[in-house]
Amino acid sequence: MTRASGRTEECGAGQARIRLSQARAFLDAADLIGLEDDELASDNVVAALAVLAGIAAADAACGATLGRRSRGQDHRQAIQLVEQAGPDGKTLARALGRLLDIKDGAHYGMVFVSAAQAKAAFRNASTLVDGAAKLLT
Repeated sequence: MTRASGRTEECGAGQARIRLSQARAFLDAADLIGLEDDELASDNVVAALAVLAGIAAADAACGATLGRRSRGQDHRQAIQLVEQAGPDGKTLARALGRLLDIKDGAHYGMVFVSAAQAKAAFRNASTLVDGAAKLLT
């Protein structure tokens, strides 16, 4: 088993369920906002919420399988940890990596996120949320 680098903290099943609930709430909000007809703000907001959903779901997946979650300043450190989260860890890690690729543009709004990027972010976040839910059942 590969060891993750970076700072971690304990995250038990109860905390993992809370993070999964938060991830679902972020994803639900992204879905609602995606229905709005505001071509400038909607895509960035959907992508930003998808990133938050993905990070929370990654925490849930790691908590469910490893009993720890990433707590480093660099969210990319979580990718190695998520890779170890169950049989679908590599798929979850790729989805998290893709979300983190657009994080700055989505969260800080200096670069507009396209509709295609927002849809891809939503799909990647859904992959993480579904994967974490599977690990917690």
